[in-house]
Amino acid sequence: MDHHTVAAISIAGSCLDVLGSLYLAYDLLGGPHGPLRLLTRAVTYSIIFGLGYGLGLGVLFGVASGLAVGITISIELNRTSRRGDHYKLAWEALFSAIRAGAFCLALYPQVGLRFAIVYGALLTFGQVLTYTRGVRPSLQYLASRPKVNRVLFWASLSRTAGYFASALVCSVFVRHLEHPLLFSMRLGVVTGVVTGVGMAFSPHIEYYADNMPQRRMGVVGVALMFCGFALQSMQYWLSIFDVHVS
Repeated sequence: MDHHTVAAISIAGSCLDVLGSLYLAYDLLGGPHGPLRLLTRAVTYSIIFGLGYGLGLGVLFGVASGLAVGITISIELNRTSRRGDHYKLAWEALFSAIRAGAFCLALYPQVGLRFAIVYGALLTFGQVLTYTRGVRPSLQYLASRPKVNRVLFWASLSRTAGYFASALVCSVFVRHLEHPLLFSMRLGVVTGVVTGVGMAFSPHIEYYADNMPQRRMGVVGVALMFCGFALQSMQYWLSIFDVHVS
């Protein structure tokens, strides 16, 4: 087994420990009205989006984009949960720029600085445009039992097309990649699929975040911590059973 794999498993275990402790603290520090509700949302969404982007576009992309998307979406949804409205367009533009900046940071080693900057500008403009049309993360927020509607499908499809077109434009006019069409398709499809999955899970996450009994939340936290402990201890089990690590 490769030592990078062992390290990644240990890191994943640590992340699960953190997530489990947050759920446990959620139970101890006030439930849905406590200070950790926002942090719990941020960690949950970051893991969902980080895993999706990481599997499709690489570890760096997963970490950078997962954190940026998870944190900004959680801030927006937390406001909707508490106040029933959304941020002003200026704040939403800032959130869009943060997400686009994370994408640029992850793409920079592959495509260069000019491509990343232009691509980030196009993404920011596109996301702000969707906000002006009423398409925002809180669109899927429901206080009652969640249901998925057609907006999920069309939002994912439009994001796929937008990311694909932006990458293709940048590859043609900013930097000529070896396989621009394949690269653009991969970027667009992965983004669309991850967005669709994230939006599909969002109503359920929000529903259970606001309605799950506090004791059940604590049980989930304990279970996650046990899973994290199991992953972290794998490196020591490998030593006990003399498994070669390259």
